[in-house]
Amino acid sequence: MSELREIGPDPFLEGFRLVDVELGDGVTIRAAMAGEGPPLVLLHGHPQTHITWRKIAPELARRFTVVCPDLRGYGDSAKPEGGEGHVNYSKRAMAADVVATMRALGHERFAMVGHDRGGRVGHRLALDHPESLTKLCVIDIAPTATMYARTDKDFASRYFWWFFLIQPAPLPERMILADVEFFLREHVERQNKIPGATEEAAFQEYLRCYRSPEGVHAVCEDYRAAATIDLEHDAADAESRVACPLLALWGARGVVGRTYDVLETWREKAVDVTGRPLDCGHTLQEELPKETLRALLDFLSSEGASPRSA
Repeated sequence: MSELREIGPDPFLEGFRLVDVELGDGVTIRAAMAGEGPPLVLLHGHPQTHITWRKIAPELARRFTVVCPDLRGYGDSAKPEGGEGHVNYSKRAMAADVVATMRALGHERFAMVGHDRGGRVGHRLALDHPESLTKLCVIDIAPTATMYARTDKDFASRYFWWFFLIQPAPLPERMILADVEFFLREHVERQNKIPGATEEAAFQEYLRCYRSPEGVHAVCEDYRAAATIDLEHDAADAESRVACPLLALWGARGVVGRTYDVLETWREKAVDVTGRPLDCGHTLQEELPKETLRALLDFLSSEGASPRSA
């Protein structure tokens, strides 16, 4: 049985309150909540936390019951050991966290927006728990298996952390911990193409959550899982398709948009796909929040099929 513990107001998301949801087996998920209306999950990626939604979540909460969790291993959520074969950081485990968290909050079905790692969790959730998901938006990703299968020198050079973080422990952990702030700032600034999109206060919050040895190890386990057990799960479900409407948004100046036909990669994985690029880098919700919000409201508020792509 899940238990809730009130933490207090969220200092970054106006009008939101923080709760800890105890899911059992030593896993507690920190989440920010606000709003009324249909339930909506906003799930961050690496190296962010739930506060990546600070520029758009308050407006979404005018129309939806918005829940912004920290993924396990990130932010103030639990950071369990990786387990055999990195199983505890599989997207299957992370997706199960989201479903359990939402059920603990009284929501059996919900829409979901996932950026980066959060989008990968959303993809897995749509396959493992199709009855739970009404709509899915993935932000600046192509499917994990597709990206690994089509890796070339250019992609490996631009997304080097996909291959650095998966190295056996403790190599990447010790190298990152030697200068966490430098690594994190380089990562954020390389991916953002609009200067100042991640203001210093937000960066310092990301740094607070990132700099512990347990946090860095959890990040590495997340990526190790993506290169191992997640690919096994994807292969087993190679013929399965996301059934709910799927919106793909991506940054026109980012690696994903320049490397892949994003819509085509998702049409290989889902039955109802639309989407378009925005003129920014990787972190759309921080770089172009107004445009991202408009696209999300159009998609989430539409009836039936998802809106036509631009």
